[in-house]
Amino acid sequence: MSGGGFRGHVHVAGVAGVGMSALAQALSWSCGRVTGSDRYLDGGRRVPVLDALERSGIGLTPQDGSAVETGTEAVVYSTAIEADNPDLAAARRLGVPCRHRAEVLAGLAEGHRLLAVAGTAGKTTTTGMLGWILECAGKEPTVVNGGALVDWAGPDRVGNARRGAEGAPWVVEVDESDRSLLDFRPEWSVLTNISQDHFSLEEVQALFRTYAGQVREGLVVGPGVAEVLGEEGAWVVEPPCGGMAPVAGGGWEMPWRGTRLRVRLPGRHNLVNALLAAETAVLAAGTEPEAVAEAMRRFRGIQRRMERTDRGGAVRVFDDYAHNPAKIAAAFAAAREGVEGRILAVWRPHGFAPLRNMMAPLAEAFAGALREGDRCWILPVYYAGGTTVKDVSSGDLVRRIAALGAPAEEAGGYEELDAVVRSAVREGDTVLVMGARDPGLPEFAKRVGEELGF
Repeated sequence: MSGGGFRGHVHVAGVAGVGMSALAQALSWSCGRVTGSDRYLDGGRRVPVLDALERSGIGLTPQDGSAVETGTEAVVYSTAIEADNPDLAAARRLGVPCRHRAEVLAGLAEGHRLLAVAGTAGKTTTTGMLGWILECAGKEPTVVNGGALVDWAGPDRVGNARRGAEGAPWVVEVDESDRSLLDFRPEWSVLTNISQDHFSLEEVQALFRTYAGQVREGLVVGPGVAEVLGEEGAWVVEPPCGGMAPVAGGGWEMPWRGTRLRVRLPGRHNLVNALLAAETAVLAAGTEPEAVAEAMRRFRGIQRRMERTDRGGAVRVFDDYAHNPAKIAAAFAAAREGVEGRILAVWRPHGFAPLRNMMAPLAEAFAGALREGDRCWILPVYYAGGTTVKDVSSGDLVRRIAALGAPAEEAGGYEELDAVVRSAVREGDTVLVMGARDPGLPEFAKRVGEELGF
């Protein structure tokens, strides 16, 4: 592996982030030494990802600039890192280059056959599916993902990165939220869907059209995407989604290339994700359809993507990363499959700017998903520090949802929410915990799942 030109010490600021932790692992495969800092570590919050990174050989340091030395080759940052971050300040003082995460990842992948996965929703699951298929088929891919595969995670493995063989394909999730997907020029790409999230719909559409023009060989796209892209240089494949049906006992299946493609995960959208990954495995990597179908039957999912945290009793608890309108709607639909009970939903906005930009469509998504008898609690906006305009609140969203005739309430925090959910839940209910960035969300979902043992 080329290592993107790095051989010595590279420091990663914000290493606990879903994308940064995967990149840190990828850097460790070729660099002499990789260190990482994070606010959670400085605040005494030892989230599980930090333990796994340390056990995998990545050194953890305070985020005070002390890890950056004269001989450090680069400090890697993401868009979430503020310009006055102490690690970046130390790098500038010592003349150490500061490199954006996407630039570094694109450098690591350079010289390899790159299969990228993009889209407003579903890209993490689809990346995991594609990497899993190629692994099961003996293709030995390198995978860098924004979420951990259940089957790859362990005490010393985060589960969102896999080191492959020399000459094997690279499977990489690329991000539109900061436009950094434009750093990549893959041979093939999946483009799952195009909807409003971090920008206006028109801006998102234009961004993905530009990205599609950089793909060298082919694009496998979700329903309706080809029409949005228009004429592109690459071959655009939009596989038909006919014949999709739920499976008794959970999951979905459909006829596909002379076999049946089946997923055990809830949600029709996950079968669409599987279809896109499957087609890419066949067209871009020459995988046999039967091998693809067998791998997908064994796929156990991605952490925080409709992940069950309960003990299999009379109350189901799901933990999901849903943070935009399309993902919220999909999570509700998946949670309702095969059951008649109420949904008790918990959601936390992952930032002030996303809440401000998506306020109206978020309210419409919740109002369209909630039914009579359901409950919905909105936690305060997640704030990780730094400079931002705090001109919107969760209360604004609650009032908009209520104005559309749907039940929604503000929640002051997790301690209050614990008591409220325990008192409200009854047999047959589903607790659906949703949101991005805040590590407190999966902790809450796990705790509720363990506590509700009836």
